[in-house]
Amino acid sequence: MMSLRLSGSRRSLARQARERFVDALDGCIGDLALGVQTRFEGLMIGEVQASTVEQIHLALEADRRFRAERQNWMAAARRAWRAGLTRLPAASGAAGGGPPPQFALEDDAVVERKIIASRLAGAISEAAAADISDLKLRIRHLEQTADWPAQDVLRPETLASSLVEAWIGCGLTQPMWRLAQPAIQNLLARRMAEAYRALNAYLIDNGVMARIELKSQVRLDRSGSRRPASPVGAPPSGAGELVRFGPAGAAQEQPRGNPGTPPLARWREQAQGVLGQLRRLLGERLVGYDAGAAPAAPSPGLASALARQTELFVETELMPEPGLGAVRPMPSEQVRTVAGRLRQRAAGLKAQAERPSEKAIIEIVALMFLAILAEERLPPSIRVWFARLQIPVLRLALTEPDFFASVQHPARQLIDRMGACALGFDAERISGSRLEREIKRVVQVIEQYPETGHRVFQLVLGEFRKFLGRSLTDNDAVRQAATLAQQVEQKEALAIQYTIELRRMLEPLAVHEDVREFLFHVWSEVLALATVRHGPQHVETLRFKQAGADLLWAASPHAGHAERGSLLQSLAGIIAVLREGMASLAILDGEQDGHIKLLSDAVMQAFVSSAEGLSPSTLDQLGRTLAELEDVVTGDPEGELLLDTGMIEMLFDVAGQAPEVIVSGGAQPSEGLLRWTRELELGGWFALEHQGAGTQVQYVWRSARGHLHLLASGAGKSYLAQTHRLAAYLQAGLLVPLEDESLTVRATRQALARLNAAPDQLLN
Repeated sequence: MMSLRLSGSRRSLARQARERFVDALDGCIGDLALGVQTRFEGLMIGEVQASTVEQIHLALEADRRFRAERQNWMAAARRAWRAGLTRLPAASGAAGGGPPPQFALEDDAVVERKIIASRLAGAISEAAAADISDLKLRIRHLEQTADWPAQDVLRPETLASSLVEAWIGCGLTQPMWRLAQPAIQNLLARRMAEAYRALNAYLIDNGVMARIELKSQVRLDRSGSRRPASPVGAPPSGAGELVRFGPAGAAQEQPRGNPGTPPLARWREQAQGVLGQLRRLLGERLVGYDAGAAPAAPSPGLASALARQTELFVETELMPEPGLGAVRPMPSEQVRTVAGRLRQRAAGLKAQAERPSEKAIIEIVALMFLAILAEERLPPSIRVWFARLQIPVLRLALTEPDFFASVQHPARQLIDRMGACALGFDAERISGSRLEREIKRVVQVIEQYPETGHRVFQLVLGEFRKFLGRSLTDNDAVRQAATLAQQVEQKEALAIQYTIELRRMLEPLAVHEDVREFLFHVWSEVLALATVRHGPQHVETLRFKQAGADLLWAASPHAGHAERGSLLQSLAGIIAVLREGMASLAILDGEQDGHIKLLSDAVMQAFVSSAEGLSPSTLDQLGRTLAELEDVVTGDPEGELLLDTGMIEMLFDVAGQAPEVIVSGGAQPSEGLLRWTRELELGGWFALEHQGAGTQVQYVWRSARGHLHLLASGAGKSYLAQTHRLAAYLQAGLLVPLEDESLTVRATRQALARLNAAPDQLLN
C-alpha cells in the first residue's frame, strides 16, 4: 500500500476529506431549491403530470409558501450541514464517541420525518453503493475506527436529515415535501454519488488505499455462501485475492467497480471546489460572515449608488462604429480602456458600501469581470458586452448568495453558455454575426430590469438556448445536413416500430416463414422510407402498404378456381411493386432476385395447398391496419441506427451533400460518459480527430429523439454521429472540449488567485 504523501496526521487528512465533501455539496442546496421551485411550477402549469386536483391545489400553496421560505430553508439546511463538521470522531478507535443513546418515545411527526429522511438516504445509498463502501474502508483506515460516527457528514442520512428538518422548521409541510421529493431525490442522489466518487479519487491521490482487496469485504455465513462483510480497520492483504484498483492502480480483473468518472461530473466537482474556496475565504476574512444566512438589503449608501448607475459606456464608446458596408471588429486597446473603467466603477461602489461583506462582494464581482475581459480566446467585442453585466450581476450577488454557492445559478449558466458559444470565433467572424447580435440583445434585456434577479436571468437563459436551437442550423449546408439526419432517424425509428407492429399483427396468423421475414426485415424498411419521403398517406406510400397486404393474400391458400385465377393474373403486378420498393432501398438486382424466389416458392406452396386460407374479413383487417400503420405504432425504440454516408446518399438522393458519418473508432464508453454525451449543450466547441485529420467543430444539432448528433466545422463540413459513437470518441480523446472549465468558474479561480496574492484588496 502506498504511504501517505500528504504531510500531517491521518486524522488531519480525514478531516480535510470531510471539509471537501461539505464544500462540494453546499452548493447543491441551492440547486435543490431551484429544482423544487421548478417542479412546483411544472405541476401548476401542467408540464409535470399531477395525479389529482388536490395535488394541483397543494402545488399552488406549496409554490407560494416555498417562494417565501426558500432562502430561509437553504440557510437553515446549510447551517445544519456545516455544523456536522463539528461532530467528528473524538478518539481513535471509537465508533461514534459521546454518551450512549437515551431511549424515549417519539411522536408520530418525528417518526414520519425520520422515515422521509431515511427514504432519501436510501436513494442516495443505492446510487453510490460502491463508492460509499470504498470510502468507508479508506476513512476507517485513516482513523482506525470500526465505523463512521452516527451523525458523520459522510453518511447519506446526515444531509438528508438536515434538509428535512430545515424544511419542517420553516413551516413547510410533509405533504409539500412529498410533492417536491422527486426533484430533490433525483438531483441529490446524482450529486452525492459524484461527490463520493471524487472523494475516493482525492484520497487515492493522497496515498490512501489505492488498492482495495475485495476478499476482505466478504465472509462466509453458516451455510458456506458468501455475503458482504463490514470489516473493522484496514482490510488484510494476501496473495491470490481479487483486487480492484482506483485511478492509481492498473489491475485488469475487476469483478465490480465504478465507471470512469465522466468529465461533466469531474468538472462540476472541480467547480464546486472553487466556489468552496471562495466561501472559505469570505469566512476567514469577514468576521461573523455566514454563507447560509438570509441576505440583507444593501446598505443605504450602496443602494443609492447602485440606483444612480447608468450604462458604463455610451453606445458609441462601447461598440465599434460601422464602416462602409461592414462592421469593423473592436480593437483590443478598447478592451483595456473598458477594464480601467470597470475598475474605477468598483472602487467608487466600495467607497459607498457600509458593510465589509458588501465591499468583499463588490471586489470579487469586479475581479471576475476583469478576468473575463482578459480572456483572449473570446473576441474583444463579446468581452465588452459581458462587461456590461457587471452591475446586474453585482445586484444579484448582493441579494442572492447562491451566485457564490452554485455553478447551476442561471446567471453563471447564461454567461458560461454565451462564452462557450463565442469561444470558437475570431474577431472578424463574430463581428456583425447573429450570435453577437443575440448577446447584445440579452445584455440589453437584463439592463432593462433595475431589480435584476434570479428569474430574469432564468428567462433570458431559456431564450438564449432557444436561439441556439434555431441559429446553429441557419447555415444552408448545416440546415440541409440536420434535415437529412432527422429523416434518417425518423426512417430508422419507423422501421423498428413498423417491424414490431407487423410481428404483433401476424403472430396469431398462419403465414409462411419466408413471407414473415421479408415483411419484417425488408418491407418495414420500404414503408418507413416511403413515409419519410412522401408522408404516411401519400399515394406512393399507400401503394407500398397495399403491396404488403397483397403479398399476404397471395401467400395464403386459395380454395376455388376463381381465386387461383385471380392470383395468377395479379402476381406479376405484385412482384413488380415489391421490386420497386426494394429498389428504393438501393437493393441490387441479384439480392432482389433472391427475395423474389423465396416469396414465389411460398406463393406456389400456398397455391397447391388444401389448407384453409385467411378469411376475407381477416385480409380486409390486415389491409386497413397496414394502410394506417403509423396510427397504431407507439414508443421510441432505443438502439443502434444503421448509418453510412453512401447509403444515406442513395436512399435520400443527395449525392455529395450528405454529412460525413462517424461509424467507427473511439473506445467503449462508460455509462457515465453516455449520460454526459446526452447532456451536451448546443453551441460548445470541440477539437475533433477523425480519420487522421484534426479540425475544430461546434456541436450544432441534436435530433428530436436524441439519438443523432451533428458537428459542424467553420469550413462548411459537417459530421454526423449517433450517441454511442460520439461517447466513444469522447472516451478515447478523439473529441475534446476546447474548454475544461466554464468561463465564470475560471474567472472565479483567477479572482481568488489575485485575492490570495493581495489579501488587503478584498476590503480596501
